[in-house]
Amino acid sequence: MTAPLILHEDRLFPAEPSARSVARALYGEVSGVPIISPHGHTDPQWFATNDAFANAADLLLAPDHYLYRMLYSQGVSLEALGVPAHGRPSTADPREAWRLFAANQPLFRGTPSAMWLDHVFSTVFGFTTRLSPETADSHFDAIGEALATEPFRPRALFERFNIELLATTEGPQERLVHHHAIRDSGWTGRVVTAYRPDPVIDAEHEQFGPALELFANLTGQDVHDWQGYLEAHRIRRAAFADVGATSTDHGHPTAATADLSPVEAEALFRAVIAGDVSPARAELFRAQMLTEMARMSLDDGLVMQIHPGSFRNHNRMLFEGYGRDKGADIPMATDYVRALKPLLDRFGNDPRLSVIVFTLDETAYSRELAPLAGHYPCLKLGPAWWFHDSPEGMRRFREQTTETAGFYNTVGFNDDTRAFLSIPARHDVARRVDCGFLARLVTEHRLDIDEAREVAVDLAYNLPKRAYKL
Repeated sequence: MTAPLILHEDRLFPAEPSARSVARALYGEVSGVPIISPHGHTDPQWFATNDAFANAADLLLAPDHYLYRMLYSQGVSLEALGVPAHGRPSTADPREAWRLFAANQPLFRGTPSAMWLDHVFSTVFGFTTRLSPETADSHFDAIGEALATEPFRPRALFERFNIELLATTEGPQERLVHHHAIRDSGWTGRVVTAYRPDPVIDAEHEQFGPALELFANLTGQDVHDWQGYLEAHRIRRAAFADVGATSTDHGHPTAATADLSPVEAEALFRAVIAGDVSPARAELFRAQMLTEMARMSLDDGLVMQIHPGSFRNHNRMLFEGYGRDKGADIPMATDYVRALKPLLDRFGNDPRLSVIVFTLDETAYSRELAPLAGHYPCLKLGPAWWFHDSPEGMRRFREQTTETAGFYNTVGFNDDTRAFLSIPARHDVARRVDCGFLARLVTEHRLDIDEAREVAVDLAYNLPKRAYKL
C-alpha cells in the first residue's frame, strides 16, 4: 500500500502556538526571495550545454553522497547504486539502482536527506505518494518523462527555482571551458566559479604533481620557482574572476596559518617541490599558503573561504576504488584561536579582507569562532556545514553564535551541494529554521517583530550577497 506524500505548511516551525504563528509570518516575508547559492559543487557543464538530465538515478542518487553514504553504511555497494568510479561511467542499470534506493527509504527517516527528497518529489515533480518499492518504477518513469521535456532542462530549472546566482568550484588546473561557454551563450542565468587551489597547494594531494604541470601550462610560469609559483596563482585568480568568481575556497585538514619570512617561505617551497615532504612540512606549507592567499585577496578582492576540520576520504578502500568525495569525510576536533593567529596578526585588522570560516567541530562555535568573528573585522562565520546543515545543526549554530557574534558577522546560508534539485529544498529548510529561531526571540520579547522581519530577509538574501561581494 502506498503512503501519501504531504509537505506540512508548518514544518520546522516551533510547536508552541504563538511562536509558530510568528514564524509563519516571518517565513511569508522570505519564502519567495531569490536564492543566492554562493558556494557549491554542481557541474557547470549542465548549464553550459543545457542537455537533458538522463534519468532519476543519475540526477538524484549518483551525485549525492548524503544519500549513498547512508546506504553504504548498511552494506549497499556504491557500484550497485550507479556511483561512478574515478569519473568513469557506471555500468549499473539506473532503474535497478533506483529500485534499490527506494527499497531502503526507511534508512533516511529523521534525516535532512528525507526532507530534501520529499521537497523535490512534491514541488519539482508533483508526486503525491512517497517513494517506496511499490512506487519505485512509477516515480522513475515519471521523472524520466519530465526530464525529457524543455521545462526540466538545467537552465529552465535554474530559472524556475528562482536562483539569482549559483557558484560552482573549480581547481587552478582547470580551463573553465564551461564557464566561458555559459558567459558566451547569451543566457542570463548567473553561474560563476570559485578558486579552489588545493591540488597545487597540498603536497599530500594525490593530484599534486600532475596539477602543478597543468598549472604551469595554463599560466606560462615556472611553478617550480617560488616567485613564478605565486605569480601563477595571481594569473589563475584573475582568470577565475574574469568568469565571475568572487571567492576562493580552501579545504585544508586544519585551520593552521603561518607567517614565515620571505627567505623561510621560499626554502619551504623548494623542499616541497623537491619532494622532501613530511606531514609536518606539508602542513606548514598549507598554512603559509593561506596567508599568501589572504595577501592576494587584499590585491584582487576575492573573498576567502576556509573549510577545515574534515578527515577527507577516511575510507581508504573507497578512495582507491572511487576517488574523492564519496561520503567518507569525517569531522575532526579543530583549533581556530591559535591556528588563525599568524594570519590574523598580519591581516586580521584590515576590513578590506574578508575571510569566511566554516567548521565541522560544533564545540568551537561558542568557545572560539563566535568570539573571533565578533572581534576581527576580516572574519565572518560560514553557516552550519556538511554534517550540520540540518534543522538541529542550524539551530545549534544560531544558539551558540548569535549572542557573541550577532547575525551580522554571519553570511546567511549556502547549500554546498552537488545535487542540483536539492538547492531550493535546502534553502527552504534554512529559511524555516531561521524564522523559527527569530520567532522565539520575538515571543521572548528579545527582538521586536519589525527587527525580526528585517533580519529574516538579511539572512536569506542580503547577507550572502554582501559577504560574497555579489
